[in-house]
Amino acid sequence: MDSLYFLIPIAILFIGLAVKLFFWAVNSGQYDDLETEGRRILFDDDESGVDVPEQDERDD
Repeated sequence: MDSLYFLIPIAILFIGLAVKLFFWAVNSGQYDDLETEGRRILFDDDESGVDVPEQDERDD
């Protein structure tokens, strides 16, 4: 029972923090456009600019 006096305020603190982070995310525009980011990876061109040399296959 004594542990509940410690755990309940900590749980309330975590819930308050989660609610604050949620409202921060909504107000800062994190959820404005959910579709574009999901589709952007499908149309992403692989133009990394890094050339990978081809390996020679030799049988020594």
